[in-house]
Amino acid sequence: MPPPQPAAPRTPDPPPPPAAAVFHIQGVTKVYRMGDVQVHALRGVDLDLYAGEFVVVLGPSGSGKSTLLNILGGLDVPTSGEVHYLDHNLTAAGDAALTRFRREHVGFVFQFYNLIPSLTALENVALVTEIAEHPMDPAAALRLVDLGDRLNHFPAQLSGGEQQRVAIARAVAKRPEVLLCDEPTGALDYTTGKLVLEVLERVNREVGTIVAIITHNAAIAGMADRVVRMSSGMVAGIQRNVKKISPSELSW
Repeated sequence: MPPPQPAAPRTPDPPPPPAAAVFHIQGVTKVYRMGDVQVHALRGVDLDLYAGEFVVVLGPSGSGKSTLLNILGGLDVPTSGEVHYLDHNLTAAGDAALTRFRREHVGFVFQFYNLIPSLTALENVALVTEIAEHPMDPAAALRLVDLGDRLNHFPAQLSGGEQQRVAIARAVAKRPEVLLCDEPTGALDYTTGKLVLEVLERVNREVGTIVAIITHNAAIAGMADRVVRMSSGMVAGIQRNVKKISPSELSW
């Protein structure tokens, strides 16, 4: 009886295909004309955003990061280049389509809270849920940001950090695919700013929303999956954090 033959080596499984980008930006430029002067806010930006990730976009004033956020969110359109959300070409979209895109897929959080003073926290959030297709319960959205005991408080009865958390609840309540935050801690003190970052981290982790924070505060970079550094309207570098740190560990 012939001796048994050694088993043929197993062919390794091919690597999984890379995840498709939720947002794909290619060659985007933005030029503003002010009389005879041209201001180049973005110069050939390429960037992808992937499902469930937390991204921090860093750069000084004038680096183009807020312009990038506005184009990502459909608040502005590029001068040239392409912006895709899944299989939708936003560059070719008209005003009505961009309005629908913002309403259905994007949440915005700005440095200033833009709450309606005459409405309670619950009513401010409910304004968004009334026009969303598959919204969260407004009270549930406020509990997500630890404001379950402030539902019936008016903005003037809330601290700055609490007002910002209402703004986050309002943005998250329509279940957006991406939450775009422009200097969300810029008007807050150190301790309150970290509480707001903890809320954003929780939204990213528990709801699965892509969170992109635009900031000049480099200390925030440690909590991101990826850090995009911008300079003079261009992406100067992209770094992936091997190990993220929690917002409570941040210091600046």
